[in-house]
Amino acid sequence: MPGPRKLPTRDELHTWREFIETTEALRGMLSARLHSDSGLSPGDYAVLLALSEATGGRIRSSELAASIGWERSRLSHHLGRMERRQLIRREECATDNRGAEVVLEPAGAEAFRGATVPHLRAIRELFVDALTPEHLAAAGEIAAALRAHLSRPAPPAVPD
Repeated sequence: MPGPRKLPTRDELHTWREFIETTEALRGMLSARLHSDSGLSPGDYAVLLALSEATGGRIRSSELAASIGWERSRLSHHLGRMERRQLIRREECATDNRGAEVVLEPAGAEAFRGATVPHLRAIRELFVDALTPEHLAAAGEIAAALRAHLSRPAPPAVPD
């Protein structure tokens, strides 16, 4: 039976806080820039990006939720707001009447096109330009290692 898990050291916690606080600040700044440049939220942009990459600008809502990492209820509420702004529409799935497809509307495609270049510029200015090529490579390796670790099944809980 394994012993209790070791807690992070002071240095490890410092690195963790730097990582989290910097990531949150970067996301906040990118979000604010995206909204001021285009009127879109990061959620809007994620949905429009997925739809722009989908065949025919349409995707099943369950696939969309999985691709952007959202729970279906969150996606449903967000799609309702986007539908009211005529960025997307929802249709019954032609092949499965239990499902719905999300369809990119012309206004959504235009909003996405208008937001993309300013958003990519903001990513360049706020993230890429702050790092050396070596930092960027290390950041990619760190992200891949974390993603791989998080995708592993969780170990069984140790009773107290």
